[in-house]
This record gives sequence, C-alpha cells and structure tokens, in this order.
Amino acid sequence: MANVVVVGSQWGDEGKGKIVDWLSEQADVVVRFQGGHNAGHTLVIGDNVYKLSLLPSGIVRGKLSVIGNGVVLDPRAFVAEVKKLKEQGVSVTPEALRIAENTPLILSLHQDLDRLRESATDGTKIGTTGRGIGPAYEDKVGRRAIRLMDLADLSALRPKIARLLNHHNALRRGTGQSEIDPEALYQELADIAPQVLPFMDDVGALLDKERKAGSRILFEGAQGALLDIDHGTYPYVTSSNTVAGQAAVGSGLGPGALDYVLGITKAYTTRVGEGPFPTELTDETGRLIGERGREFGTVTGRARRCGWFDAALVRQTIRTSGITGIALTKLDILDGFETIKVCVRYELDGREIDYLPASQAAQARVKPIYEEIEGWRETTAKARSWADLPAQAIKYVRRIEELIGAPVAVLSTSPDRDDTILVQNPFQV
Repeated sequence: MANVVVVGSQWGDEGKGKIVDWLSEQADVVVRFQGGHNAGHTLVIGDNVYKLSLLPSGIVRGKLSVIGNGVVLDPRAFVAEVKKLKEQGVSVTPEALRIAENTPLILSLHQDLDRLRESATDGTKIGTTGRGIGPAYEDKVGRRAIRLMDLADLSALRPKIARLLNHHNALRRGTGQSEIDPEALYQELADIAPQVLPFMDDVGALLDKERKAGSRILFEGAQGALLDIDHGTYPYVTSSNTVAGQAAVGSGLGPGALDYVLGITKAYTTRVGEGPFPTELTDETGRLIGERGREFGTVTGRARRCGWFDAALVRQTIRTSGITGIALTKLDILDGFETIKVCVRYELDGREIDYLPASQAAQARVKPIYEEIEGWRETTAKARSWADLPAQAIKYVRRIEELIGAPVAVLSTSPDRDDTILVQNPFQV
C-alpha cells in the first residue's frame, strides 16, 4: 500500500477537492502540510457542500486528520471553521484532529501587515488574500514566531511577545500605524489557547507510528506548484513550498514516506491574482471557459483568469514535484469547441524555449507557441469509462500525456465524485 501526495500542478484551483475527497475515503490518515486558511477546497458529498480552508478534507469523512508543522495556523479561523462544520453536522474532536505542536500561529498583526502591503502604491501588489499567511511565514523564518506549543506555557509567553513586537512595532511606526500593546496580544492568545490546545500533538511521531502500522496516509497540498516560493512564478507566489517534497518537511517525516505523487491538472489553465500567465485568454473564449467552469475562488470569490492548457508549465511541475501521474479535471468544460489550443513551448526574444524562465522580466515577454487540436461536439460530462468519451476527447487526453511526459491516472468529468474514470489507483501502486 502506498502513501499518496496530492499537489496542484498549475496555479491552484485545479479541482483538488473532489479528488482529495475520493482518495480520503480510502485513506486512514489525511495530512495538510503547508499553507494556511488562504486555500479553499469544496467537497460535495451527497446533498452536502463543505467549503474548507484550513482543515484537512478527511475530517468530513471521519478519518484521522492532521495539520502539520508546515502550515501556519490562525487559531481564530480554526475555531470558526470548526464551528461552521459543527453546524453542518460534522463534529471536530481532538480524537479526530491533531495539530503539530510546532505549528506557527497567524496573529491579527500579520493580517494588518498583509493588507497594508497589498494597499501600497509602490508596485509591490502580489494579489494575496490578505489573511496574514506571508507575514506569519516571515516570522517563522525570522525565528520570532509564536507557535502553538507556546500557548501551553503562558508564563513564558510574554518575553516571546516582546521579541515579536520589537520587529512588528518598528514596522508599524514606520508606516504610521499604532503600536500593538503587548498585554492586549497576550490576552488574545490566552483567551484562545483553551480552544486549540486540546488538539496539539507531536504529529511527526504520530504519523511515523501510523505509517509503521500500515495505515494509508494521504498528504493534501494547498494552492498549486506554480505558486511555490522557490519554483513558482516569483514574486507572484504564495509564501510556502507547495511542491510535493514539502509533504515530508511539513509533516515531520522523511522523504521515504512518500510513495506516489498525484498532480491535479485542469484540462485548461486558470490563475487567481497577479502574475504572468502566457496562455491567458482575455477574449470571448476566455470568458466562456470561466462561465462554464464556474471559475470563482472558494475563499475569496474572485473571478479566475482563464486560458488554454500550458503543457510547458505542467512539464516543469512534473519535474519539481516528481509527479507520478496526473488527475485530469474539468475535461467537460471544453465540450463543443471546434478547435482547442495547447501551448507546447514559448518564444522568447526570437528564439524557442521549452520552459518558463525564472526571470520576472523574461516571464512577461514569453509568447506561447500553440498546437491546435480538433475539438469534439459530443458531451464528456458525467462519463465514467473511456467508452463514454468521444474519440476526439480521448485523442486530446492522449496528446496531453505525450506533451507533459506523465500518464493520466484519473480523469474527472464533472464535480460529482462518481463521474470519474480510474486508470490507476494511487494507493495501489
């Protein structure tokens, strides 16, 4: 039995919710290993729709769920999401959910700083959700973060708050903001502590025990690999590593615990926020894809930018995440197009290249080189076997496999979890 890592192979929003839910039903343990409550997963189970931002998807399936140390945790958002799930009939108990003791916390001051930077007029707008994720990771790397375990020893918390505020109050003074009162921050943390501390655990040891006992572990990524802080379209990226290797680092296990990497890949391309997007369509076709695909963010409600499938980008993600196979989603959105374009490489300053360069300036200058593929008139929606698909749709899928250098393990043809064509079960490699 394999342990599986699920990552988005584009800029996120690839339809991970459905695939992760399908896999979590087979898993024993589900782990979130990076990001914060800026990521959204929509799960449709029967007549119930669950919108999760922080909690692992397995929580609605009654599976042991884990928030790893690679996540930054907003304790107020956590409490609010637990309450919302309870209202939908899902009880989140310490027996069902564990949070790494060394998980850094997102505080209100992080959100203040995030929003302040996004409202600046100096050209640094990144397009963040304003939820404090970036500043919280900065404090983690700066070795001044307040971590979950710190709430268990309130007597030692004040000196840590003072160290944190030495940094943040200087920033606030420099931007004309009022300083944070250390006692107010202490009280904020002391008040929330009893609501989150019962979930605290040494999750690295917990997961190692589960692995040795033969449990199936599903590592659930947020965002997409092209938003990775190292390997994404910097600086228009998130603040954590989103590639598959982070599943080990962000959960307290070694890389040997990762057996299969499933890359969730949309049959076209979307992006939220700022940054380069070589295949973006700003015409009627792009609008039509967005409407058909209901391309609006789960967390923010922002309309997503839409474009043709970019094989050059996905090839890079397959390399940086070591993707074993892909789950191709939303094929049905392309039904009815006379021709469909796929970007196979780029033109940069008069020469052809087969990768997206790391330079921000070069990324802005690349032009997509397209291959045109004949479309299909028949519907692919709700197909559950290859026999249900139009021949030309199968050709499109096969051509994508050739261009990206990875097989399609799962094909999704609607948001309904049963409308799935399984080629290879990642848990059974």
